[in-house]
Parts: sequence; structure tokens; C-alpha cells
Amino acid sequence: MVNEQSDGLVVGIDSGGSGLRVALGEAASGVVLESVSLREPVRTGPGGISAGHFLEQVLPAVRDLAEPFRARPLLAVGVGAAGMATLGDELRAELPAAFAEAWGVRRVALAADAVTAYAGAIGQRAGVVVAGGTGLIALGTDLTSWRRADGWGHLLGDCGSGAWIGRAGLEAAMRAHDGRRGGSAALLAGAEKLFGPAAGLPGVLYPRTDRPAVLASFAPEVGRRAAEDPVAAGILARAGAHIAEAAEAACPAGPGALVALTGGLFKMGEPLLVPLRDALGELLPRARTVEPAGDPLAGAVALASALASGTLRLPEDASLLRLFGTEVV
Repeated sequence: MVNEQSDGLVVGIDSGGSGLRVALGEAASGVVLESVSLREPVRTGPGGISAGHFLEQVLPAVRDLAEPFRARPLLAVGVGAAGMATLGDELRAELPAAFAEAWGVRRVALAADAVTAYAGAIGQRAGVVVAGGTGLIALGTDLTSWRRADGWGHLLGDCGSGAWIGRAGLEAAMRAHDGRRGGSAALLAGAEKLFGPAAGLPGVLYPRTDRPAVLASFAPEVGRRAAEDPVAAGILARAGAHIAEAAEAACPAGPGALVALTGGLFKMGEPLLVPLRDALGELLPRARTVEPAGDPLAGAVALASALASGTLRLPEDASLLRLFGTEVV
């Protein structure tokens, strides 16, 4: 077993709205050896996320990645998928057997993408990770159970997300267009540059099926205007407060918990990060903010590596993290 572990390989898979990423890693260390990006997102059907479409893409990709290492055994697989918690029944029903048949692998971790984001960012330590992009979710653990905050979509939540910031910015633009209090002439100018005349914005936005992404496309404009426009700066201050509140709700109690921020939202930089740091300092004074060590693909590889060695400490959960084949470890 020791020789197999030291020589073995693991597979990590990150499935999201923009496509699939697949990596081959060292079982002993979790170091990624090779990876590939597949641009076609996995389809969703009546049974949820399509296991068939997932396997059509993943099996050939892993075969090609593993070919130069064909003498080394595959020991475990870690999968992180957007929608796994609510749409992953078909994946949980079919992937373990399919991996066993294709590669002889029986140790499998199937996780929500927030879990692989957590594992990539801070590993197997107690804390909370806020994943922010078009949407926003905070996920925390004390290594006994998981705590989730927000991630409820742009109509019910995702407060402080790219879609939230963009919508607030466009509301301020429309207020300026109408002459109402709270409007921003600067954001109105930015909105009309991006979308055309303000009066036509409902017709541009409402018929779109990708409304959250369209709203989020205006968030960078809010960030750019914040230095000189108090309305834009106020929107980002409120966003920082919302994000910190989600982190507080999901963070385990007690001193020493880690807080990490991951995702494209935080590339907005100081206009968002300054008020967010202030809010985190106020709400989580005993926690320590750290830079994320890796991304969700690295997290998927890390899950597989820990599963292969029997050292996985992150808690199993019916919807967030399901483990298969652990009885052989």
C-alpha cells in the first residue's frame, strides 16, 4: 500500500458554468502534474446534471492526460461541480461505478464546487471561504459539519456579488436618469456607454436568460467610478458589509478560524477590498484572513489526494460532499 500510494496518481475535476477542467496529480502530495480545460459546460437535463455528458468529456481527457504515466495506478478521483448540491443526483448515482469500470478507481469524492473552492483555498483547516463572482456563497466548517450562507441566486440573495453590485449600480443610473435622489450621473454615463440609452435598458435586460451575468458585467464600472463618485463608493461599501455578514454567518465559532476570499469578484481590488476588510475586522475580530492557496481545481485534486491516503478531514455531507469507497482506505 505504501508503494502504491507513493507512486499513485489522482484525478481532480472542476465542472462549472464555463466548462470543465481536469487535472492529474500526485496521490502522495496533491501536486498537479498535467491539466486540460474543456470549454463545453456539462448539460443539465431532467435528472439534473447529465452524467452521460460529463463522462463523454472526462473519460477521454483523463485517458490522454494519463497516457504518459500509464504505468502508475489511479487511486482516487475528486469532483467539484456547480449545482452538485441540488442537481447532482445523477452524478452521485452513476459516476462512482463509471470510474471503477474505466480506471479501476473506487475511492471517489463528489463535492459541490464551494467545497472544492474551500479545499483549494485553505485546505483541511477550520474556517470560512467566500466564493464571489456573478453570485456569492460563503462556506465554513469546524471540521465536524458545514455551514453555508447565501448562494441563493440574484433574486433571493447573492448579496454583495457581481450581479448585486451591477444591479445596484444600474439602479443608481436609472435614479439619475429620472432625477430621483440617490442617483449617479457618472454611473448613468457608464450604463449608457455599455447598454445604450437608459430608457431602453429594461428591454435590453429583462428578456435575457443570462440576466445575472448581464448585471455583473456592470460591476467593474461601479468599481472604476468609486474613487470619484460617492454613490459608487457607497455601493461597494454596502457590498463589503454583505460579504462580511455572509462570512460571519458561516464561520465556525472560536478564535483562530481562517477566512479566505476566492473568485473573480475580488479582482475588483481596493475599492471593494478596503470596505470589506474593515467589515471583516469588525464582525470577525478573532479570525485571520489569508490568501487562498489554490483554486477549485487544486481543491478537487487535494480532496482526491486526501481520500487516497485516508487523511481526509473535511466532513461528509449528503449534498455538499459525498464519499465513495472509503471502506477500502
